Amino acid sequence: MPPLIETRNLRHVYNAGTTSAVVAVDGISLTINQGEFVAIVGGNGSGKSTLAKHFNALLLPTGGEVYVDGRDTRTRASVWDIRQRVGMVFQNPDNQLVATVVEEDVAFGPENLGVPPAEIAARVEEALRTVNMLEYRRHAPHLLSGGQKQRVAIAGILAMRPQCLVLDEATTMLDPQGQREVIETIRRLNASGVTVIHITHAMDEAALAHRVIALQDGRIGLDGPPADVFARAEDLERMGLALPLIPALARRLREDGIPLPPGILSVDQLVDAVSALRPGQTARTNPNGVH
Repeated sequence: MPPLIETRNLRHVYNAGTTSAVVAVDGISLTINQGEFVAIVGGNGSGKSTLAKHFNALLLPTGGEVYVDGRDTRTRASVWDIRQRVGMVFQNPDNQLVATVVEEDVAFGPENLGVPPAEIAARVEEALRTVNMLEYRRHAPHLLSGGQKQRVAIAGILAMRPQCLVLDEATTMLDPQGQREVIETIRRLNASGVTVIHITHAMDEAALAHRVIALQDGRIGLDGPPADVFARAEDLERMGLALPLIPALARRLREDGIPLPPGILSVDQLVDAVSALRPGQTARTNPNGVH
């Protein structure tokens, strides 16, 4: 079985062949398998969003290749299948809602796929239930909160039955409550088998993924499980990226002489690690060894 998504030496140049050419993605090779939860992080201009748009053929390579479930994104006949397999949710939920009633908005995608009406109704109900928005099915989208709108946008993608959900900075414009709602939703979806690719600058959100890919200048700088990537604090700092809050706190405590184990990512892990220390091990020690 081929990877769900594979890029081979992918390169993307905006305004190619002109004096204003910009290399946004520069030789990226990676594979993403069915069921993964991948966070892609990087500073502004690192190539995150450009890379994401190659995953469902919104952009085509100016060099290299991209395959989705074995289909070459450059093959025009494959684009329809590719976009059914990989759905995208963007930063501004207001730009993704097209109808005046929530359930009509969610039905829009399946209708365009030619799904029979009875099947559309079943898909709409299932998708709204999945994102905990079924009770709002007859509401006007413009009256919803930002997080609720984004969950409706996700439901619209789910109603098309994709294998993969790509979120391109989908929590950036939301308040903390809206961010939590969306993150909880995508974690549930991933647990149910949907592949999730979360493009984000929020490192605390990235820590929740199974795999973190850090980009710099259009190239992969780091790629691995969150515990491994966040153990490379100096490398992240050189890339202009900060550690998530809990790994940063654990690092500071280690620097203060508290012998915490590596790989701490969550509050629960930190509490467990501190609780496991022997009496006296939590005492702060200065460079001269004086308590």
